[in-house]
Amino acid sequence: MTTHIGATRGEIAETVLLPGDPLRAQWAAETFLDDATCVNRVRGMLGFTGMWKGRRVTIHGSGMGMPSLSIYANELIRDYGATTLIRVGSAGGYQPHTQVRDLVLAQAASSVGTPSSTIFREVNFAPIADWGLLSAAYAAAAARGARVHVGGIHSSDTFYTERLDHTEQLIRHGTLAVEMEAAELYTLAARYKVRALAILTISDHVITGEALEAHERERSFGEMMEIALEAAFALSAD
Repeated sequence: MTTHIGATRGEIAETVLLPGDPLRAQWAAETFLDDATCVNRVRGMLGFTGMWKGRRVTIHGSGMGMPSLSIYANELIRDYGATTLIRVGSAGGYQPHTQVRDLVLAQAASSVGTPSSTIFREVNFAPIADWGLLSAAYAAAAARGARVHVGGIHSSDTFYTERLDHTEQLIRHGTLAVEMEAAELYTLAARYKVRALAILTISDHVITGEALEAHERERSFGEMMEIALEAAFALSAD
């Protein structure tokens, strides 16, 4: 056990998928995993471990925002031996060529600040995805005929932002989408020398104002989960 995860050592798989919502973690585990068992309920942050095509996987909620994800990712890596962590979540589209329901593979994640920012002092560290996961996820998405974009995203620490000047400059510089967790996940992955990727579904669009209904988000989330699972095990596939 750790402060925030009640699982015992060995109950967490080396491959962990991280949706923000714990109820989505439960839905994904029940939908995609065989013999899924709940391994964490502390503070209502659900985690499940089961099998996918003979491979052991944990699906664990991360909460909203970088501080929450930082807690769970630190403990999953440091205390439970997780070596592959894939964030699966929603994002707001920034570019005219991106559409609601499109997938975004976050090659890099900018931020104003993360829970890890202070250790770099004056350095603007550039957190990036693991190339093996990124390329495998792109191949899996392309094989399905999914609309997929690869590039930089922005991890915001504010959901209800009032700094529209930030948004304008991010759009101007080609940022594909905005979410709230990936920059810290990538930084921790670099620190601990593990693999990480954020696979995102555009659930709403900053420019067009279009947004998915709740039931549409669930369908899109399913495709994203399948791509994440395929990418996680591509390098060790038979």
